Amino acid sequence: MAATLELKYFNSFWLKKMDSIVNILTTQGKATVTAAGSSTITLQQINLYIGVGQALSYTISNVVYNHVILYENGTVITLDTPTTVIIPVDTIISFGQITDFTYIPAPYAKGDNDWYIEEARIRGGYNNTTVDFGVKAYLAEDFRLQQNRFNSMTYSGVFNSRTGVNNTNQFPIGEDITRSVDPADGSIQKLYAEDTNLIIFQEQKVSRALIDKDAIYSAEGTPMTTSGIQVIGQIQAYAGNYGISTNPESFAVYGYRKYFADKNQNAILRLSQDGITEISAYGMIGYFRDNLALISEESKIYGGWDIHNKQYVVSMQPKGSDYYQTVSFDEDSHGWTSTFSYKPDFILNLRNNYYTLKNGNIWLHYAEPQTTSINYCNFYGVQYNSSVKLVLNPEASMCKNFNTLNYEGSNGWILDSIYSDSDVGLPISATVDPSSLAALENQLFSNSFKRKENKYFGNLVNNTASAFGEVIYGQSVNGIKGFYATVKMLYVPPPSPTYAELYSVSSNFVKSSY
Repeated sequence: MAATLELKYFNSFWLKKMDSIVNILTTQGKATVTAAGSSTITLQQINLYIGVGQALSYTISNVVYNHVILYENGTVITLDTPTTVIIPVDTIISFGQITDFTYIPAPYAKGDNDWYIEEARIRGGYNNTTVDFGVKAYLAEDFRLQQNRFNSMTYSGVFNSRTGVNNTNQFPIGEDITRSVDPADGSIQKLYAEDTNLIIFQEQKVSRALIDKDAIYSAEGTPMTTSGIQVIGQIQAYAGNYGISTNPESFAVYGYRKYFADKNQNAILRLSQDGITEISAYGMIGYFRDNLALISEESKIYGGWDIHNKQYVVSMQPKGSDYYQTVSFDEDSHGWTSTFSYKPDFILNLRNNYYTLKNGNIWLHYAEPQTTSINYCNFYGVQYNSSVKLVLNPEASMCKNFNTLNYEGSNGWILDSIYSDSDVGLPISATVDPSSLAALENQLFSNSFKRKENKYFGNLVNNTASAFGEVIYGQSVNGIKGFYATVKMLYVPPPSPTYAELYSVSSNFVKSSY
C-alpha cells in the first residue's frame, strides 16, 4: 500500500510504508488502565500488527468510543483525540482498517527505515542528490470548449498484440496525429480500410488515403510511394463529385467493389478499380430520381450484399411513410433485375447465407420452406405473390394487333393485367384458377391458356367498343391494338410449398393501323 505525495514541477513520488501499512491486521487487543483525558493507550504485551491511521473502538458501559491511531510505538499508541473515560484493565479494543490517510506519513517511532520513496518516472540516478523535474503532465488550454471536427481523423498510439504493446488510449497532442479532408465536401460519414489504403466517404466526395506510407511526387508530377512512420499519408480524391450523403447504412462491399447511395445526386454508385460508376443510370434514371428525392435527412437507405444471388440490394425508406422500395442490382446482367416486398431494418451476409434484420429479429432468406404454413415469397411472416411486369414491343415503329399471349415456365402463372399504349385494357382479378384466363371473361378478353410441349398459349379476344372514331369491332376480331403492350404475369403460391419459374413471355401479332 502506498501514499502519493503531490510535488511541484510535475514529477510524482510514491511514499510507501512497510510495517504500519502493509502488515496491519484487523484484530483485537486488551488495554491497561488509562486515565480520562489521556491521549495514549497502553496495551498488554501481545503481538499486534497495527499502524498509523488505523481505526480502533472500545465499549465502556454500553457506550462505543471510536478513535484513529496517530502514532504507534510497540505497546503504546497515541490517539487523534483524548479519551473521555477511564479505560478499565482488560478492556477489549478492536482494530480495523486504515480509515484516515492524512496521518501518513506522520512522525513514527520505528524510525525512517519503515518508509521508502519510489519515483513515478525513471529520472534519478544512484546516489544522486536531486532528480530531474521531468516534463509537464498537462498542457494549458486557453479555450476549453468542445470542438466538432467533422472533417478530421485522429489516430492513437500503436497496438501490437505480439509484443503486448497497447497504446490505443494515448493521443499525444505534441505529435502529428490528425489528418483532415476538405470541409467543403461535408462531414466524414464512413471509413473503410482496403489493403494498404483507407477509403474516406464524405457527404459529397470519396477519397483514399495511404496507410503507413506516403507519396512523394517527382518534378513531372509522378507519385513515388515510400514507406515511413506516417500512419495516414497522402489523401487523393476519386474523380467525380459523388459522396455517400448522410446514409452510410447504404454501404456494401463484395470483393473489390463497393456500393453506396448518394441521395444528393439521385444516384446509386459503385466504386471499383475503374473508379466510381453510376449504376443507377443503367435504365433506372427516372426511378431513382423519383425515389431518392423522397429521402430526407432522417430517412434511411439500407444497402447490403446478397451473397446468395451475388446482387447488391438497396432499400429506400422515407421517414414517416409506409412507402418503400427494395430493389437489387446484378453485375452479370448490368441491370436492376428485381423488386422485393420486404422492408429490412438492416442487411448482412455470412458465408453463403443472406440475412436481414426486422424488429429486432434476424431472418434467413432463400431458406427451403420447412412446413406447409411457410411458402416461398414469405417475408417476416407475411405471404406475398410473385409477379413479373414486362413490355411487348416488337417492330417498334409499327402499329400492331397483339393476338396471343404465350409463356414458357411452370404451370400456374396467370395474366394479371394487359394494357396498350392506346390505354385499352383493364386490370384483371388475380383470384382465378391459376391455369386459365377466365378472369378476362365479360371484361376485356375471353380465352384460356392451352399447353403444348411445355409451352402455354392463349388468344386475346377484343370485346371492347371502338376508340378514336374507329369502327366497332366484334368478338370475332382478335387482339389488343397498339404500338406496345404492357403485361403483368402473376403467380399465386399454392397451399403447399413450391416454387415457380418463368422463362419467357411473347405474343403473336399482325400489322394494324389506326
